[in-house]
Amino acid sequence: MTQASSTAPVGIIGGTGLTTLSGLTIAGESSVSTPWGEPSAPLVEGRLGEQSVIFLSRHGNPHRIPPHQVNYRANILALYEAGVRTVVGVNAVGGIHPDMGPAHVVVPDQIIDYTWGRGSTFFEGDLDSVTHIDFTFPYDAGARQALIDAARRESVPFSDFGVYGATQGPRLETAAEIRRMERDGCDLVGMTGMPEAALAAELGMRYVCLGLVVNWAAGKSDHIITMEEIEEAIEQGMSGVKTILASSMAQLGQLSPMPRPS
Repeated sequence: MTQASSTAPVGIIGGTGLTTLSGLTIAGESSVSTPWGEPSAPLVEGRLGEQSVIFLSRHGNPHRIPPHQVNYRANILALYEAGVRTVVGVNAVGGIHPDMGPAHVVVPDQIIDYTWGRGSTFFEGDLDSVTHIDFTFPYDAGARQALIDAARRESVPFSDFGVYGATQGPRLETAAEIRRMERDGCDLVGMTGMPEAALAAELGMRYVCLGLVVNWAAGKSDHIITMEEIEEAIEQGMSGVKTILASSMAQLGQLSPMPRPS
């Protein structure tokens, strides 16, 4: 892992349960626009510990934008244009793997994309040439290690692996769909992991997911999924997510920027 001193802000994209970030010393916020439209919410600038950060609420604040209607291109480009080169995407997910139950924290290492119809690339329209990015490892190794080190240092129970299956939403999945995803190798299911990770890769940004399991996936428990269950898991597990974020900031901030694909 190559590291260098950096003053670039770390981007944090908050999902369900993380529309605001406690412990963030706010310096200001800005409403911005991009060639792809407006991001979900204003960019909140501040510091988390000694590290400058820019926080963006993925679903808006208040929480109002469903997963399939998030303007992922505007969100990622807005952070990039604000100087962010490392992004932590915080995601609420369903647990498929037997060790990944409600309130458990996961730092996944792979993605399978089941979404459709979303604006999923910057490389379209009037192009000089077709561009294909390498996406073998969708989550940056250095950023993953920073989260893993922080979780171990702070004694937060977590898993350092997992395949994130990204579904379309906003409905939850059927039990048969989850069985198919399990056969495909998925350990987690969520609705916002893609195209966010791929768009960050297209801009050469380091991207990592910090997942909080908020329910057992469909068919993995003896009852239907309720919002009460999800809210209880968020209340139990979000403190661990915030602890990892705060403890990892210094290491994330030292990661050197990567070249932008062309």
